[in-house]
Amino acid sequence: MSGLLSFHELKLNTREPVYLQAAAFVKRQILLGRVTSGERLPSRREISAQLGINPNTVQKAFKLMEEEGYVRTNSTLGSEIHVDEEGLERIRAELTEGLVKDFVASAKEIQLPFQRVIQLISEVWD
Repeated sequence: MSGLLSFHELKLNTREPVYLQAAAFVKRQILLGRVTSGERLPSRREISAQLGINPNTVQKAFKLMEEEGYVRTNSTLGSEIHVDEEGLERIRAELTEGLVKDFVASAKEIQLPFQRVIQLISEVWD
């Protein structure tokens, strides 16, 4: 299985559905350049074994990835990453927006003033 994306480093949580976590993991790997267009993905059975989850859950993740257009499946060749510049930008925007929304919600929850948030971001950024 060398050369195929490993799902061993995906740490599942109980806050969101597993199939969404698996799909988001693949998106992050694309964004980080760990997988590129044309690279094959492990089989559904292999991913199920790596994560210790039901194969139907993995199938649901693949269906979502195919619908969103960054994975293509050929019945004889398996599944592979399919992403162009537009797709990469879509993934980047989606993941970035999610991070920012989570951060802003947490900052508001503890009632941090906007200017303090900006100051903290500036300090941490440098």
